[in-house]
Order: sequence, then structure tokens, then C-alpha cells
Amino acid sequence: MIRIAAVGDVHLGEDARGRLRPALEHLPDRADVLLLAGDLTRHGTPEEARIVAHEFADLGLPVVAVLGNHDYHSDAVDEVTAILDGEAGIRVLEGDGTVLSVDGTRIGVAGVKGFAGGFEGRCASAFGEPEMKSFVEHTVDVADSLRAALKRLDAEVRVALMHYSPVPDTLHGEPLEIYPFLGAYQLGEVVDEAGATLAIHGHAHSGCEHGVTPGGVRVRNVAQPVIRSAYALYSLEEHTFETVGETA
Repeated sequence: MIRIAAVGDVHLGEDARGRLRPALEHLPDRADVLLLAGDLTRHGTPEEARIVAHEFADLGLPVVAVLGNHDYHSDAVDEVTAILDGEAGIRVLEGDGTVLSVDGTRIGVAGVKGFAGGFEGRCASAFGEPEMKSFVEHTVDVADSLRAALKRLDAEVRVALMHYSPVPDTLHGEPLEIYPFLGAYQLGEVVDEAGATLAIHGHAHSGCEHGVTPGGVRVRNVAQPVIRSAYALYSLEEHTFETVGETA
């Protein structure tokens, strides 16, 4: 059994040092890996990244992350990534993946930030102004990079980690008007096509936790305002890899 802990949208600022750490101290007893689904900082500054690094360093289990839109805000993505990796050993993914061994089973995690665009029937299209074409083409490019990363994983279990949502299911509770800014159907298509076992995202603070892709892959929104906890726990059962969620 593979035990995954996951959380996103912790939005740590310089006044948040030590906020999460007490709830994470016993995490290795409960999980085999911790996945962070973006928006780790408030404004994407190096100073905030150091707070994140302090909270998630030396937990005694692998920590894998993607960044979110807040983490991009200060145009310091490279520095933020270097701090998280260098000071905390957090593996930050963007169009790539990593493989971990848990009790003889290889679990692969592929990650991207993702992007917006909406869902089938209510989505943007690459037509008209160059700005609109560029917007949609970026979404497609990000989805393509996730597809490639998932397919490169040499693992029995594949998990897709992103910030933006791949399905509308987990957005229920958000205003319909902002669905196109919370995710894109192309991400969900990739999750199905690549044979992922589970997809994890954040971003939708007023959404709901549970969803599913058109192809039947379980999707979990782990934005902290949704799970209302330091992290959520999911168990991928051997052979069937059923997901069972709980919060902690």
C-alpha cells in the first residue's frame, strides 16, 4: 500500500514561520511521500520560499512539489525553485517527473503548474486575436509537457500533480464565471491518455475535494481551504490501487 499525503495553497508568508511544522512532525508514520500542489507562497518571493523550505525540510520522507500562480507572481521562479531544492530538498516539477520506490512498488509523479482555459463546451479556443491564441496555445503546451512526463515514468503507479484543475468536478462551489480561470480540459485528457492512477491539484479554494476524469481517473483537490487540514491522506491499494481519502 502506498500512502500519499498532499496539500496545496498553503500561501506561506514571512509571518507564517512555524505555522505548519507541528502538524508535520509525525508525517513519516502516516505517509510515504508528501505532494505539494502549488501556491506555496503568497507572492512568490525568495524570502517567502525560505519560509516554505523551513516548514517542509527534513520531514523524513520525500517531498515533491509543483508551483502555482502565486509562486510565479514575483518573476522569481528560478530562485524560488533553487531555494526549495537546495534548502529543503523539495523536488519541484515542471514538465518532468520523479520515481520513488515504496515497499518494492515504483510510484512515479509527473508535475506541471498547469494553466487555465476552461472545460469542454465552455472553454477558450485558439481563434481570433494573437493574445487569445497565445493563451490557449500555452495551455496546450503545458498539457503536452505533462503527457510526455507521465509517459516517461518507469513506474507501476503514475500520479499527475498540478496546480490548476484537470476537471470541473472539483470546482463545484466556485462561481461558474471563474471556472475557465481555474483549470483546463486538456489536462484531464492527458491524465486519461497517459494512464495515471490519481490526479492531484489545488487552486480552487471554494471547490470540493473529490472528482473524476471522463476516463475514470480519480481527481483530488487538496487546496488547504478545501481539505481544512495540514494535509490529506490517500492510500493507493496494491493491485486495484483504489484511493481512500482522509484528512489529518
